[in-house]
Amino acid sequence: MPSFDIVSKVDLQTLDNAVNTVKKEITNRFDFKGSHVVMELNKKEMILDVEVDSDMKLGQLLDVLISRSMRQGLEASIYDQSKEPYQSGKVYKKQIPVRNGIKQEDAKKIVKLIKDAGLKVQAAIMDDIVRVTGKKIDDLQDVIQLCRNADLGIPLQYINMKS
Repeated sequence: MPSFDIVSKVDLQTLDNAVNTVKKEITNRFDFKGSHVVMELNKKEMILDVEVDSDMKLGQLLDVLISRSMRQGLEASIYDQSKEPYQSGKVYKKQIPVRNGIKQEDAKKIVKLIKDAGLKVQAAIMDDIVRVTGKKIDDLQDVIQLCRNADLGIPLQYINMKS
């Protein structure tokens, strides 16, 4: 039976390249000359630590980060910006977790979305992926289109299409 997997994976090398590109651009920008800017990517925990002088510079840095990531082929929604920045002395700090893998509640949303659509497919949660199987490839393509049009708030990739 035809099947495919719905995943939410971030390529670590691409993410690292995007962060390094942002660091390079920030050092060359006039509005950041002489200001405190630290940006570190914790590759094990997939967390981006940012330190800047002001709240305005934090916003500018995040804008540059998102635009550079999108140029590298990463979606903007991989960065979980729900945490508020906090001030430590004269420095604003923010931890930005990078979403990697589908959480259980998000996987349940995806399965519910597929089942509510009434397509003749089966969706099963397997750790941090959702496997979709069906009798026709057209049904699987309808599921992919359905997931792309739904605003789930997480970046999704569709891999391992087997017929």
